[in-house]
Amino acid sequence: MLTSPQIPPNAYTYAPQQHPNLILGSLQLLFWLFFRPSAWHNHLKRIDPILDTNSSLIILLRQARWRNLALRRLLIQGYFILPILANLLLGLMLWMSSKEIANIAFPVTFGVVFGVAFCVAFDVVFGVGLSVAFGVGLSVAFGVGLSVASCVPYRVAFDVPYRVAFDVPYGMAFGVGPTVEYQVAFKVPFGVAFCVAFGVAFGVAFDVAFGVAFGVAFGLGLSVAFCVAFKVQFDVWLTMKLCVAGGVGVTINSWRSVLFFPFLFVWNYLLYRLDKRRNGRSFCLLRYHSAFWDEWQFLHLPGLDEHLLFVIENNPVEGKAALEYLSTSPQRWAAQAAQIELDARSLQVCADVEAIRNAHGSLVIDELRSEISPLLQIFSRISEDVDAALNQASAYNQRLVLRDVADTLNLQLENLHRSSDKYTVRFYPIIKSWREIITNYVGELARITELRQEIDNPYTIGVPLYEQLEIFTGRTSIGLRIEQLLRDRRRPPLLLYGQRRMGKTSLLYNIGKLLPSNIIPMFVDLQGAPSSASDHAGFLYNLARKMEKSAKKQGVILPSLAREVLKSDPFTYFYEWLDKVEQVLEQNTALLALDEFEVLDNAIAKGRFDEQDVLGMLRHLIQHRPRFKVLLAGSHTIEEYQRWASYLINVQVVHISYLKEAEARQLIEHPVKDFTLRYEPNAVERVLQLTRCHPLLVQLLCAEIIVLKNEQDPSIRRLAILADVEAAIPKALQSGGFFFADIQNNQVDATGQAILRFIAAQGEGAIVSRQTLLQQFLHADITFNLLLQRELIEEVDDGYRFQVELIRCWFFQPDMISKTR
Repeated sequence: MLTSPQIPPNAYTYAPQQHPNLILGSLQLLFWLFFRPSAWHNHLKRIDPILDTNSSLIILLRQARWRNLALRRLLIQGYFILPILANLLLGLMLWMSSKEIANIAFPVTFGVVFGVAFCVAFDVVFGVGLSVAFGVGLSVAFGVGLSVASCVPYRVAFDVPYRVAFDVPYGMAFGVGPTVEYQVAFKVPFGVAFCVAFGVAFGVAFDVAFGVAFGVAFGLGLSVAFCVAFKVQFDVWLTMKLCVAGGVGVTINSWRSVLFFPFLFVWNYLLYRLDKRRNGRSFCLLRYHSAFWDEWQFLHLPGLDEHLLFVIENNPVEGKAALEYLSTSPQRWAAQAAQIELDARSLQVCADVEAIRNAHGSLVIDELRSEISPLLQIFSRISEDVDAALNQASAYNQRLVLRDVADTLNLQLENLHRSSDKYTVRFYPIIKSWREIITNYVGELARITELRQEIDNPYTIGVPLYEQLEIFTGRTSIGLRIEQLLRDRRRPPLLLYGQRRMGKTSLLYNIGKLLPSNIIPMFVDLQGAPSSASDHAGFLYNLARKMEKSAKKQGVILPSLAREVLKSDPFTYFYEWLDKVEQVLEQNTALLALDEFEVLDNAIAKGRFDEQDVLGMLRHLIQHRPRFKVLLAGSHTIEEYQRWASYLINVQVVHISYLKEAEARQLIEHPVKDFTLRYEPNAVERVLQLTRCHPLLVQLLCAEIIVLKNEQDPSIRRLAILADVEAAIPKALQSGGFFFADIQNNQVDATGQAILRFIAAQGEGAIVSRQTLLQQFLHADITFNLLLQRELIEEVDDGYRFQVELIRCWFFQPDMISKTR
């Protein structure tokens, strides 16, 4: 975690630094071992990257790593200081229980010796993590056993060292049975203590929490081993005692959390009350909450979410650090609850449409909060839609999109009203408030328009026509052609081919209106996140995310695909995800529409993606998944991209060009319902002549006509005449400079520009003979073919002329040309 002056040192991290004091640092290690295993593991890694709980320090020291001072410090603390401290603590407890010093010294000394011995022995066999746990645990076990033995007559207690040193090995070797006093005084108490300590060490070192069954089995095994080793007569009561003792030890991480819960509840509550009394002054006491030092507490700690929110409000930096820590801890529920409340507060403070349009940027939506994620996604989509509405150039289009957003909010209000979800009470007022804000804003726009008696401008220039926009017109013949090809049993891939700004993307956004309901369009703009990804996992993740988002607009909810899943084997997991998608589709067909496929080709050419993997995936999709149809869209043919041609066989081209005349007339005279501007017939004809029914140019010119009419007196404002159309031409050329400049700079070379300027200079509708052009431009056959392919000129008889008059006007303006060079 990044350090900050506003975050206490060693707080809210899984890798705290060890205390520099040798004694305190040793106790800290013991605390980590029992309560914070992640801190213990990270401490080992910090000492040496190859070190873990299974590493043997003895072997590491033999590998000339003894020069590592931190490693030697760990050896001293774990194998010497901790056993000594543990048995000194035991001695203090025995002394406080009024035992004589003579009866305390021996068990403490003997426990230390055995603790150190077991540390070294277990280190060689099991590694540092288990050896420290066993060393401390068994040293205490021996001390407890010997202390219990000290309660019998002095002769028996004094005889213990002798028995341990000589009688036990002798008895094991020759089968001589121990005395009853010896069994009662030492072996049985020691056995119980040994089983508990051994189980605790085993449970802590191996993070064991297998339950009662494993504990009983574990204790039974220890009891048998104990009886064999010490020649204790096997009986049921002893076995039961040892089973319980071993089970208690092994399952420590299960029962300890329940046993400690009342004490931790009181402790945590006091911390919260103290923080409230201190008014959240830095630093907060939240860092001492048990959620940050007891990683075995699986029970929910009440009030943690409230304490976390309090800290976030008063010390945002510290609160964020705590939130990040808890999000990966057993108390992640508190992080989830706090984040939900933070999101609710950020949504609640939105007081106008500007705040609502920016709300989606601050929302945190992840898979961890599956219950609330759908509701937050609704808010995010509404925020994005409001942002898209406010980006519309005209007040009319803003109102149009915002009305759809208000309808969506009304639907959500109805759904929440019927819902029994626990978050309904919290978020229902927020949705209601947003609906009122948006509805009031739509009304304000309408009042301003009516007050000014302005003509609503429904035209959209330079951006695709989203499905919410009513102005999308025509293309029914293209929709029928696509539907016919989708029903072809050969399942050919489709290519929607047309010049730039001809309406390909707008068609893909609205294609659901032109196709049967059993065909689910999944629109993916390859200019966005998919092609900008750095690897295959990112590409497939973004592709799946766009497919999921597009399908949701059609009312189909696809399963989600986590990015982490794709990292190890991206294409295999993507294919598995497609299997799940096909189950959701049932009898429907998915139309995967990939817009701007040239951008993906460019990414492949740069080596960001592998050609065989990506294009092979598309070919596999076409050939082996009948529920999926693939449609590419671009301004180039497949033949211009040979790598695609070798993977996509029998591609069927759907050509998109100018609107039909009837469609263009509708776009001019009746773009939307209740359009208030009327045209004289010759004015309409002139618009058709100038634009040749080019969808963008019709909108461009008509939008400028509306701007011009809104500047006129209201008495003549609502009728467009021929003079208005002519007056709008210069403005249209200027505002549409992005379109014309793209033709000049990106679609033709210098020779092509010269040819276009030469033809343009001949006047409107002029046809220039081929012979004249070849005399003027030698060896320009290839350029002529390119200009024809780009649909800039057309061949008439034995000559050429511009297809679109407005484009000719652009190339006839020397000043406009110079500005774009």
